[in-house]
Amino acid sequence: MSPDDPVVTNPEFYRVVFENDRVRVLEYTDRPGDRTAPHRHPDSVMYTLSTFRRRLFAGDRAVDVSLSAGETRWLDAQTHAGENIGDTETHSIFVELKEPGANPDTGALGPSR
Repeated sequence: MSPDDPVVTNPEFYRVVFENDRVRVLEYTDRPGDRTAPHRHPDSVMYTLSTFRRRLFAGDRAVDVSLSAGETRWLDAQTHAGENIGDTETHSIFVELKEPGANPDTGALGPSR
């Protein structure tokens, strides 16, 4: 694992629930007010198990993200830190792709449709 892997930088929030040669599946949980250290995600699919509000940070940029339980979003490869700015726990699943995408880091911040 690389030093900016979320399981390395934030083991209290991320855990590996499945892995093979093509994908890795992470479970993420936190509480209101929790913050993550900067970490990197490859291209991923995120499935939300709870409704939450988060603020993501990358350099001098910040994006607020509000998602409802049961939503699925694409996450371009990115490096960020995050903070739970809501009043509910965050609980989500990330399915990380191990094959590199056409654009390994698009500069996107946060999930998209």
